[in-house]
Amino acid sequence: MKRFIVTGHLASTAGNFSLNDLPGAGRMDVLCRCVNASFFLSHDFRRDVECYLVLCGEPEPPKTVMFSGEKVRYLSPDERSAGSLIKKALALPARSEFRESTPGVYVRKGGLGQVLDEFECAVLAESGQDIRSAKDLPEAYLLSDHHNFSEDEMSLISNLPAYSVGPLSLHGDHTISVLNNEFDRRRAGWH
Repeated sequence: MKRFIVTGHLASTAGNFSLNDLPGAGRMDVLCRCVNASFFLSHDFRRDVECYLVLCGEPEPPKTVMFSGEKVRYLSPDERSAGSLIKKALALPARSEFRESTPGVYVRKGGLGQVLDEFECAVLAESGQDIRSAKDLPEAYLLSDHHNFSEDEMSLISNLPAYSVGPLSLHGDHTISVLNNEFDRRRAGWH
């Protein structure tokens, strides 16, 4: 199981945002693109992936929304579809344990620290080891939205291994696509 954890520093934690203004919901559009990059192929869907969105915006931060590729339904390859599923998840009262809002989409209270306690994770950063030269790749990766990690987040992740997908800074969804491609290449024996 591959896992992508994306921090949304300003992403709304209420389900009352407009699907017509995903950028206005704390750049929810960035997170929706990361969800889609995690799962969609041309004419296929990755079932061996989970995508965690750590939402840190107002009014009730932090919350985590998780998409399970094994179980998710009703997700189409457009931002509004992912946004609609996130909105439905945030409309549920969040508890400390995940609650399912729609098939394969879950929400809970809690943020990055809680996610990092659940499984080993690596950070995606430009200064990390090139994934193409790494012998073994971890199964879980943390990346940030359009903001850098905060000082508090840096203290949580400072000891985690870091990997890079290339010499230039990419958008989060593009980074996920490149990383998925590297897993595909290795699975096909191209490495």
